[in-house]
Amino acid sequence: MSPLCESFLRPDQLDAMEPFYPLTAYVCEKCLLVQLSEYVSSEAIFSEYAYFSSYSDSWLKHAETYCEQMIERFGLGANSRVVEVASNDGYLLQYFAARGVPVLGIEPAANVARVAIDKGIPTRVEFVGQQTARQMADEGVAADLLVGNNVLAHVPDLNGFVAGLSILLRRGGVLTMEFPHLLRLVDGNQFDTIYHEHFSYFSLLIVRKIFAAHGLEVFDVEELRTHGGSLRVYACHAGDKRPITERLLALADAELRAGYGELETYLHFARRVEETKRKLLDFLIQAKREGKQIAGYGAPGKGNTLLNYCGIRADFISYTVDRNPYKHGTFLPGTHIPIYRPERLAETRPDYILILPWNLKDEIVHQLAYAREWGAKFVVPIPELTICD
Repeated sequence: MSPLCESFLRPDQLDAMEPFYPLTAYVCEKCLLVQLSEYVSSEAIFSEYAYFSSYSDSWLKHAETYCEQMIERFGLGANSRVVEVASNDGYLLQYFAARGVPVLGIEPAANVARVAIDKGIPTRVEFVGQQTARQMADEGVAADLLVGNNVLAHVPDLNGFVAGLSILLRRGGVLTMEFPHLLRLVDGNQFDTIYHEHFSYFSLLIVRKIFAAHGLEVFDVEELRTHGGSLRVYACHAGDKRPITERLLALADAELRAGYGELETYLHFARRVEETKRKLLDFLIQAKREGKQIAGYGAPGKGNTLLNYCGIRADFISYTVDRNPYKHGTFLPGTHIPIYRPERLAETRPDYILILPWNLKDEIVHQLAYAREWGAKFVVPIPELTICD
Protein backbone atom coordinates (compact mmCIF):
# COMPACT_ATOMS: atom_id res chain seq x y z
CA MET A 1 0.00 0.00 0.00
CA SER A 2 1.46 3.34 -1.04
CA PRO A 3 0.38 6.98 -1.50
CA LEU A 4 0.70 8.71 -4.86
CA CYS A 5 4.41 9.44 -5.15
CA GLU A 6 4.09 13.11 -6.17
CA SER A 7 1.37 14.06 -3.67
CA PHE A 8 3.53 16.20 -1.41
CA LEU A 9 1.81 17.46 1.73
CA ARG A 10 1.53 20.96 3.12
CA PRO A 11 1.91 21.35 6.90
CA ASP A 12 -1.86 21.82 7.31
CA GLN A 13 -2.49 18.44 5.67
CA LEU A 14 -0.37 16.32 8.02
CA ASP A 15 -3.25 15.49 10.37
CA ALA A 16 -5.73 14.71 7.59
CA MET A 17 -6.51 11.28 6.18
CA GLU A 18 -4.07 10.32 3.45
CA PRO A 19 -5.11 7.88 0.71
CA PHE A 20 -2.97 4.80 0.10
CA TYR A 21 -3.49 2.48 -2.88
CA PRO A 22 -2.26 -1.03 -3.72
CA LEU A 23 1.05 -0.92 -5.57
CA THR A 24 1.37 -4.21 -7.40
CA ALA A 25 2.93 -4.83 -10.80
CA TYR A 26 1.21 -7.46 -12.94
CA VAL A 27 2.35 -9.12 -16.15
CA CYS A 28 -0.12 -9.99 -18.90
CA GLU A 29 -0.10 -13.71 -19.68
CA LYS A 30 -0.87 -12.99 -23.35
CA CYS A 31 1.32 -10.06 -24.43
CA LEU A 32 3.72 -9.85 -21.41
CA LEU A 33 3.13 -6.14 -20.85
CA VAL A 34 4.01 -5.28 -17.23
CA GLN A 35 1.34 -2.97 -15.87
CA LEU A 36 -0.41 -1.55 -12.81
CA SER A 37 -4.10 -1.27 -12.13
CA GLU A 38 -5.49 2.24 -12.62
CA TYR A 39 -6.63 3.28 -9.15
CA VAL A 40 -6.37 7.00 -9.85
CA SER A 41 -6.96 8.75 -13.17
CA SER A 42 -4.09 10.40 -15.01
CA GLU A 43 -6.01 13.69 -14.79
CA ALA A 44 -5.90 13.49 -10.99
CA ILE A 45 -2.15 12.81 -11.03
CA PHE A 46 -0.86 15.13 -13.74
CA SER A 47 -3.12 18.19 -13.88
CA GLU A 48 -1.01 19.82 -11.12
CA TYR A 49 2.50 18.39 -11.01
CA ALA A 50 5.58 18.85 -8.84
CA TYR A 51 8.24 17.56 -11.24
CA PHE A 52 10.22 20.11 -13.27
CA SER A 53 12.80 18.64 -15.65
CA SER A 54 15.08 21.67 -15.67
CA TYR A 55 16.34 21.10 -12.12
CA SER A 56 18.64 18.30 -13.32
CA ASP A 57 21.79 19.58 -15.03
CA SER A 58 22.59 16.18 -16.52
CA TRP A 59 19.07 15.89 -17.98
CA LEU A 60 19.40 19.31 -19.61
CA LYS A 61 22.68 18.21 -21.16
CA HIS A 62 20.98 15.03 -22.37
CA ALA A 63 18.24 17.14 -23.99
CA GLU A 64 20.69 19.50 -25.68
CA THR A 65 22.72 16.61 -27.09
CA TYR A 66 19.53 15.00 -28.41
CA CYS A 67 18.57 18.24 -30.15
CA GLU A 68 21.93 18.46 -31.91
CA GLN A 69 21.77 14.81 -33.00
CA MET A 70 18.23 15.04 -34.39
CA ILE A 71 18.90 18.26 -36.34
CA GLU A 72 21.93 16.65 -37.95
CA ARG A 73 20.43 13.21 -38.57
CA PHE A 74 17.08 14.32 -39.99
CA GLY A 75 17.98 17.69 -41.47
CA LEU A 76 15.57 19.73 -39.36
CA GLY A 77 15.36 23.47 -39.95
CA ALA A 78 13.12 26.50 -40.21
CA ASN A 79 10.59 24.62 -42.37
CA SER A 80 10.29 21.71 -39.90
CA ARG A 81 8.20 21.37 -36.78
CA VAL A 82 9.19 19.57 -33.58
CA VAL A 83 6.29 18.60 -31.32
CA GLU A 84 6.90 17.19 -27.84
CA VAL A 85 4.26 15.30 -25.89
CA ALA A 86 4.55 15.82 -22.11
CA SER A 87 6.92 18.72 -22.76
CA ASN A 88 7.17 19.69 -19.08
CA ASP A 89 8.81 23.09 -18.52
CA GLY A 90 10.29 23.44 -22.01
CA TYR A 91 13.57 21.79 -20.95
CA LEU A 92 14.01 20.16 -24.44
CA LEU A 93 12.16 22.36 -26.91
CA GLN A 94 14.16 25.41 -25.82
CA TYR A 95 17.21 23.97 -27.59
CA PHE A 96 15.35 23.45 -30.89
CA ALA A 97 13.84 26.92 -30.67
CA ALA A 98 17.29 28.44 -30.07
CA ARG A 99 18.43 26.83 -33.34
CA GLY A 100 15.53 28.29 -35.33
CA VAL A 101 13.37 25.14 -35.50
CA PRO A 102 9.63 25.80 -34.89
CA VAL A 103 8.34 23.94 -31.82
CA LEU A 104 5.14 23.09 -30.00
CA GLY A 105 4.82 21.58 -26.54
CA ILE A 106 1.85 19.56 -25.30
CA GLU A 107 1.79 19.38 -21.50
CA PRO A 108 -1.16 18.33 -19.29
CA ALA A 109 0.08 20.01 -16.08
CA ALA A 110 -1.00 23.65 -16.26
CA ASN A 111 1.44 24.81 -13.56
CA VAL A 112 4.40 23.26 -15.43
CA ALA A 113 3.19 24.46 -18.84
CA ARG A 114 3.15 28.05 -17.55
CA VAL A 115 6.89 27.85 -16.91
CA ALA A 116 7.49 26.74 -20.52
CA ILE A 117 5.25 29.50 -21.89
CA ASP A 118 7.16 32.07 -19.83
CA LYS A 119 10.33 30.83 -21.56
CA GLY A 120 8.74 31.57 -24.92
CA ILE A 121 7.93 27.91 -25.76
CA PRO A 122 4.43 27.61 -27.33
CA THR A 123 2.62 25.02 -25.19
CA ARG A 124 -0.87 23.54 -25.21
CA VAL A 125 -2.34 22.21 -21.95
CA GLU A 126 -3.72 18.89 -23.16
CA PHE A 127 -3.71 15.12 -22.58
CA VAL A 128 -2.93 13.35 -25.85
CA GLY A 129 -5.35 10.73 -27.13
CA GLN A 130 -7.15 10.01 -30.37
CA GLN A 131 -9.74 12.76 -29.94
CA THR A 132 -7.34 15.55 -29.00
CA ALA A 133 -4.87 14.43 -31.69
CA ARG A 134 -7.60 14.58 -34.38
CA GLN A 135 -8.59 18.04 -33.18
CA MET A 136 -4.99 19.27 -33.39
CA ALA A 137 -4.51 17.64 -36.79
CA ASP A 138 -7.64 19.46 -38.03
CA GLU A 139 -5.97 22.68 -36.86
CA GLY A 140 -2.90 21.87 -38.94
CA VAL A 141 -0.64 20.44 -36.23
CA ALA A 142 1.70 17.86 -37.77
CA ALA A 143 5.14 16.86 -36.53
CA ASP A 144 8.24 16.26 -38.61
CA LEU A 145 9.82 15.11 -35.35
CA LEU A 146 7.45 13.94 -32.63
CA VAL A 147 9.11 13.50 -29.23
CA GLY A 148 8.00 11.79 -26.04
CA ASN A 149 10.45 11.40 -23.16
CA ASN A 150 9.36 9.34 -20.15
CA VAL A 151 5.68 9.70 -20.97
CA LEU A 152 4.79 6.31 -22.47
CA ALA A 153 4.63 4.71 -19.03
CA HIS A 154 2.38 7.50 -17.73
CA VAL A 155 -0.71 6.83 -19.85
CA PRO A 156 -3.35 4.31 -18.73
CA ASP A 157 -5.03 4.25 -22.17
CA LEU A 158 -1.93 3.04 -23.96
CA ASN A 159 -3.66 2.19 -27.22
CA GLY A 160 -5.48 5.52 -27.38
CA PHE A 161 -2.26 7.39 -26.72
CA VAL A 162 -0.22 5.58 -29.39
CA ALA A 163 -3.09 6.03 -31.86
CA GLY A 164 -2.91 9.76 -31.11
CA LEU A 165 0.81 9.79 -31.81
CA SER A 166 0.18 8.17 -35.19
CA ILE A 167 -2.28 10.96 -36.05
CA LEU A 168 0.10 13.77 -35.01
CA LEU A 169 3.10 12.36 -36.92
CA ARG A 170 3.44 13.73 -40.43
CA ARG A 171 3.92 11.21 -43.26
CA GLY A 172 7.67 10.90 -43.69
CA GLY A 173 8.25 12.17 -40.15
CA VAL A 174 10.00 10.45 -37.26
CA LEU A 175 8.77 9.65 -33.76
CA THR A 176 11.23 9.13 -30.91
CA MET A 177 10.19 7.84 -27.50
CA GLU A 178 12.39 7.38 -24.45
CA PHE A 179 11.36 5.16 -21.54
CA PRO A 180 13.06 3.13 -18.80
CA HIS A 181 14.03 -0.29 -20.14
CA LEU A 182 12.31 -3.18 -18.36
CA LEU A 183 15.46 -5.25 -18.77
CA ARG A 184 17.44 -2.70 -16.77
CA LEU A 185 14.68 -2.36 -14.17
CA VAL A 186 14.82 -6.08 -13.40
CA ASP A 187 18.56 -6.62 -13.81
CA GLY A 188 19.35 -3.47 -11.83
CA ASN A 189 16.81 -4.19 -9.07
CA GLN A 190 15.15 -0.83 -9.76
CA PHE A 191 11.86 -1.68 -8.08
CA ASP A 192 11.51 1.87 -6.77
CA THR A 193 10.70 3.06 -10.30
CA ILE A 194 7.39 1.22 -9.93
CA TYR A 195 4.76 3.71 -8.73
CA HIS A 196 1.21 4.72 -9.53
CA GLU A 197 2.25 7.34 -12.10
CA HIS A 198 3.82 4.58 -14.19
CA PHE A 199 0.99 2.46 -15.52
CA SER A 200 3.20 0.28 -17.79
CA TYR A 201 6.81 -0.97 -18.05
CA PHE A 202 8.34 -1.74 -21.42
CA SER A 203 10.69 -4.02 -23.24
CA LEU A 204 11.57 -3.38 -26.88
CA LEU A 205 9.53 -6.46 -27.78
CA ILE A 206 6.36 -4.98 -26.24
CA VAL A 207 6.82 -1.49 -27.71
CA ARG A 208 7.19 -2.90 -31.22
CA LYS A 209 3.89 -4.79 -30.76
CA ILE A 210 2.02 -1.73 -29.48
CA PHE A 211 3.32 0.58 -32.20
CA ALA A 212 2.64 -1.96 -34.95
CA ALA A 213 -0.99 -2.20 -33.83
CA HIS A 214 -1.36 1.48 -34.74
CA GLY A 215 0.49 1.55 -38.05
CA LEU A 216 3.86 2.60 -36.67
CA GLU A 217 7.10 0.71 -37.30
CA VAL A 218 10.08 0.88 -34.95
CA PHE A 219 13.15 1.06 -37.18
CA ASP A 220 15.96 1.92 -34.75
CA VAL A 221 16.79 1.89 -31.02
CA GLU A 222 19.46 3.31 -28.76
CA GLU A 223 20.35 2.12 -25.27
CA LEU A 224 20.79 5.10 -22.92
CA ARG A 225 22.17 5.50 -19.41
CA THR A 226 19.39 7.84 -18.27
CA HIS A 227 17.03 6.80 -15.45
CA GLY A 228 19.06 3.71 -14.65
CA GLY A 229 18.98 2.47 -18.26
CA SER A 230 16.50 3.58 -20.90
CA LEU A 231 15.66 2.95 -24.53
CA ARG A 232 15.15 5.54 -27.23
CA VAL A 233 13.12 4.03 -30.05
CA TYR A 234 12.75 5.58 -33.50
CA ALA A 235 9.50 4.94 -35.37
CA CYS A 236 7.77 6.03 -38.56
CA HIS A 237 4.53 5.28 -40.37
CA ALA A 238 4.71 1.69 -41.55
CA GLY A 239 4.30 2.76 -45.19
CA ASP A 240 7.43 4.94 -45.02
CA LYS A 241 9.63 1.82 -45.08
CA ARG A 242 12.74 3.11 -43.35
CA PRO A 243 15.47 0.43 -43.10
CA ILE A 244 15.57 -1.60 -39.86
CA THR A 245 18.93 -1.14 -38.10
CA GLU A 246 21.18 -3.97 -36.98
CA ARG A 247 21.23 -2.68 -33.40
CA LEU A 248 17.44 -2.98 -33.19
CA LEU A 249 17.54 -6.57 -34.39
CA ALA A 250 20.39 -7.35 -31.98
CA LEU A 251 18.56 -5.91 -28.95
CA ALA A 252 15.31 -7.71 -29.82
CA ASP A 253 17.27 -10.95 -30.02
CA ALA A 254 19.02 -10.20 -26.70
CA GLU A 255 15.64 -9.69 -24.96
CA LEU A 256 14.38 -13.02 -26.26
CA ARG A 257 17.56 -14.80 -25.15
CA ALA A 258 17.23 -13.18 -21.70
CA GLY A 259 13.76 -14.71 -21.36
CA TYR A 260 11.60 -11.61 -21.76
CA GLY A 261 9.36 -13.51 -24.15
CA GLU A 262 8.51 -15.99 -21.36
CA LEU A 263 6.27 -15.46 -18.34
CA GLU A 264 8.55 -17.19 -15.83
CA THR A 265 11.27 -14.54 -16.19
CA TYR A 266 9.01 -11.91 -14.64
CA LEU A 267 8.13 -13.97 -11.57
CA HIS A 268 11.58 -14.16 -9.93
CA PHE A 269 11.86 -10.45 -9.21
CA ALA A 270 10.03 -10.15 -5.86
CA ARG A 271 12.51 -12.12 -3.75
CA ARG A 272 15.40 -9.82 -4.68
CA VAL A 273 13.31 -6.76 -3.83
CA GLU A 274 12.58 -8.12 -0.35
CA GLU A 275 16.28 -8.67 0.38
CA THR A 276 17.08 -5.06 -0.64
CA LYS A 277 14.55 -3.84 1.93
CA ARG A 278 16.15 -5.94 4.67
CA LYS A 279 19.68 -4.69 3.88
CA LEU A 280 18.67 -1.03 3.88
CA LEU A 281 16.81 -1.36 7.18
CA ASP A 282 19.75 -3.24 8.75
CA PHE A 283 22.04 -0.31 7.86
CA LEU A 284 19.65 2.39 9.10
CA ILE A 285 18.94 0.62 12.40
CA GLN A 286 22.66 0.16 13.11
CA ALA A 287 23.49 3.76 12.17
CA LYS A 288 20.79 5.17 14.46
CA ARG A 289 21.95 2.92 17.33
CA GLU A 290 25.39 4.47 16.88
CA GLY A 291 23.86 7.93 17.21
CA LYS A 292 24.38 8.94 13.60
CA GLN A 293 22.29 11.58 11.88
CA ILE A 294 20.89 10.62 8.46
CA ALA A 295 19.45 13.02 5.89
CA GLY A 296 18.13 12.44 2.41
CA TYR A 297 18.94 14.11 -0.88
CA GLY A 298 16.13 14.56 -3.37
CA ALA A 299 12.39 14.04 -3.30
CA PRO A 300 11.76 11.99 -6.46
CA GLY A 301 8.83 9.68 -7.07
CA LYS A 302 11.12 6.66 -6.90
CA GLY A 303 12.29 7.72 -3.45
CA ASN A 304 8.75 7.70 -2.13
CA THR A 305 8.20 4.15 -3.37
CA LEU A 306 11.41 3.06 -1.64
CA LEU A 307 10.69 4.81 1.66
CA ASN A 308 7.07 3.71 1.92
CA TYR A 309 7.82 0.10 0.94
CA CYS A 310 10.61 -0.11 3.52
CA GLY A 311 8.63 1.74 6.24
CA ILE A 312 11.31 4.44 6.56
CA ARG A 313 10.04 7.63 8.20
CA ALA A 314 11.45 10.59 10.11
CA ASP A 315 12.68 8.33 12.90
CA PHE A 316 15.35 7.15 10.44
CA ILE A 317 15.66 10.06 7.96
CA SER A 318 15.49 13.43 9.73
CA TYR A 319 14.73 15.35 6.54
CA THR A 320 15.49 15.47 2.83
CA VAL A 321 16.53 18.34 0.57
CA ASP A 322 15.68 19.18 -3.03
CA ARG A 323 16.71 21.83 -5.58
CA ASN A 324 13.08 22.34 -6.64
CA PRO A 325 11.63 25.26 -4.62
CA TYR A 326 8.13 23.97 -5.44
CA LYS A 327 8.75 21.23 -2.85
CA HIS A 328 10.35 23.31 -0.09
CA GLY A 329 8.31 23.44 3.10
CA THR A 330 6.28 20.37 2.14
CA PHE A 331 6.46 16.77 3.36
CA LEU A 332 6.96 13.47 1.56
CA PRO A 333 3.74 11.51 1.00
CA GLY A 334 3.18 8.66 3.43
CA THR A 335 6.40 9.08 5.41
CA HIS A 336 5.91 12.80 6.26
CA ILE A 337 9.65 13.48 6.07
CA PRO A 338 10.14 17.27 5.69
CA ILE A 339 11.74 18.74 2.54
CA TYR A 340 14.17 21.65 2.79
CA ARG A 341 16.45 23.59 0.47
CA PRO A 342 19.89 22.00 -0.13
CA GLU A 343 21.67 24.48 2.18
CA ARG A 344 20.14 22.61 5.12
CA LEU A 345 22.83 19.93 4.74
CA ALA A 346 25.67 22.36 5.50
CA GLU A 347 23.71 23.79 8.43
CA THR A 348 23.10 20.43 10.15
CA ARG A 349 26.06 18.35 8.88
CA PRO A 350 24.53 14.87 8.82
CA ASP A 351 26.78 11.79 9.05
CA TYR A 352 25.06 10.05 6.14
CA ILE A 353 23.22 11.39 3.08
CA LEU A 354 20.82 8.92 1.46
CA ILE A 355 20.66 9.65 -2.29
CA LEU A 356 17.08 8.93 -3.34
CA PRO A 357 17.44 9.80 -7.08
CA TRP A 358 20.23 7.19 -7.37
CA ASN A 359 20.17 7.51 -11.17
CA LEU A 360 21.74 10.97 -10.70
CA LYS A 361 24.23 9.89 -8.03
CA ASP A 362 27.35 11.07 -9.90
CA GLU A 363 25.86 14.52 -10.46
CA ILE A 364 24.70 14.75 -6.83
CA VAL A 365 27.98 13.57 -5.31
CA HIS A 366 29.73 16.25 -7.38
CA GLN A 367 27.28 18.92 -6.18
CA LEU A 368 27.76 17.85 -2.54
CA ALA A 369 31.55 17.64 -2.58
CA TYR A 370 31.56 20.15 0.28
CA ALA A 371 30.01 17.52 2.59
CA ARG A 372 33.43 15.85 2.79
CA GLU A 373 34.47 18.76 5.02
CA TRP A 374 32.67 17.16 7.95
CA GLY A 375 33.19 13.56 6.86
CA ALA A 376 29.71 12.82 5.54
CA LYS A 377 29.23 9.59 3.62
CA PHE A 378 26.80 8.94 0.79
CA VAL A 379 24.36 6.02 0.84
CA VAL A 380 23.07 4.69 -2.49
CA PRO A 381 20.24 2.13 -2.03
CA ILE A 382 19.85 0.77 -5.61
CA PRO A 383 20.79 -1.66 -7.13
CA GLU A 384 22.57 -2.78 -3.96
CA LEU A 385 23.19 -0.83 -0.76
CA THR A 386 26.46 1.07 -1.23
CA ILE A 387 28.18 3.49 1.16
CA CYS A 388 30.86 5.81 -0.18
CA ASP A 389 32.62 9.01 0.77
